[in-house]
Amino acid sequence: MRALFAFFAAAAVVCPLSAGLAQDDAYPARSVRLIVSSLPGGNPDVLGRLLADRMSGDLGKAVIVENVSGAGGALSAITAAKAAPDGYTLLFGDTGIMVINPLLKPDIGYDSIKDFAPITALVALPTILVAEPKVPASTLAEFIALAKSEPGKIAYGSAGVGSIHHMTMAMFAEQTGIDVVHVPYRAGTAMVNGLLTGEIQVGWSGIPNVQALIESGRLRSYCISVLQRSASTPAIPTCDELGIKGFDVATVMGLFAPKETSPKIVSRLQNEVAKIMRQPAMAARMEQLGMIMEENGTADYVAFMQRDFERYGAIVHKLDLQTR
Repeated sequence: MRALFAFFAAAAVVCPLSAGLAQDDAYPARSVRLIVSSLPGGNPDVLGRLLADRMSGDLGKAVIVENVSGAGGALSAITAAKAAPDGYTLLFGDTGIMVINPLLKPDIGYDSIKDFAPITALVALPTILVAEPKVPASTLAEFIALAKSEPGKIAYGSAGVGSIHHMTMAMFAEQTGIDVVHVPYRAGTAMVNGLLTGEIQVGWSGIPNVQALIESGRLRSYCISVLQRSASTPAIPTCDELGIKGFDVATVMGLFAPKETSPKIVSRLQNEVAKIMRQPAMAARMEQLGMIMEENGTADYVAFMQRDFERYGAIVHKLDLQTR
């Protein structure tokens, strides 16, 4: 009897495992939803839909974008974290949602490391340091010298407290020793309007918002925030090239699944997405959007996020931005 019980006990363990493996092999058996945090037309939505369209063809099942906006992207992450870990709900996350938000609000309702399985990084969205033309500084070196000569007098804009624009300038100011005044706006486009009207003098902006303005001379560019020039703005040097060594700050977008999702499904998705992102047409579209391709797989992406938690956490602590 004891031997018979042991047999059935073993079978009870093996059968669910076998069923799980069979389900993994059959994945996907139905449509997959891809949650993005932005409203239609935002960067996450645009890239998410491009990716979903190509994934649908490669996986043989529809990948449907679901826009879940609100609470600075937190609602999208909470929705994905609570989903079944079966590979049928994925999250299009970025630095703001996965790193900065939890640092600003520790009780935000999700833990980026404990609640998610990173699949792969996709693209980095660099920003450009731009100034309104009346600022008496033609180069980055001249701007830094000007800011040092007038501490607390130059105003810079951002897309809000804790936004990537805010964090980028905080890091830049710390590394260069300048003292500039923060003016938060509701969005990046509003900040650019502030530059054009002279409400503020400088700011870090995403490339699509300012590229035409730079080319027309309505704004002046100083440098780009990452270690390589953007193919869409090749004439704009990196901060590193201009002496701000190692300066490398950008929003990184990536793909996530709920934490207990099968490693086999995560690996399948990583491989499929990597093939898609290498397609010439996809790469060309990313270039048009001012995005730089990332090649961090699952393990590298986890390490990258942990480093981001450390460096952004230091800025949040220094500026006392955490809500209590």
